[in-house]
Amino acid sequence: MEVVDFDGSHLEAVIELCSREGWPTLPADRARALRILTAPGSKAVVAVGDEGVMGFCQVLSDGEVQAYCSLLLVRPESRGRGLGRQLLFEAVRRAGGSRVDLLAEEGAVPFYRALPSREWVGFRVYPAG
Repeated sequence: MEVVDFDGSHLEAVIELCSREGWPTLPADRARALRILTAPGSKAVVAVGDEGVMGFCQVLSDGEVQAYCSLLLVRPESRGRGLGRQLLFEAVRRAGGSRVDLLAEEGAVPFYRALPSREWVGFRVYPAG
């Protein structure tokens, strides 16, 4: 298994992972998904193994201190092997940053609690309503 920078050749596999997980945003518009995953100030990485893309992570960063993990997903059959941790830490290393903020879905809370972390209250605000 190798962690590599995301590029357009990984798009369909990433969209498939999101679809299988029930995450609709990236699958809704492939052109927009590519722009999101390659946006300035963003670093996306994928884990690629013999069986293809096993997971991906996207981090937004100021390049120095502050990073935000906007997406982290490992396919179910590849979980429990430290891949999520590796993807997150490698994305932050490549993007730059000394800390990472994120919002977690309820089922992912134990994963993040096992990392060196501090819990904060977080919100996702929708300005358009």
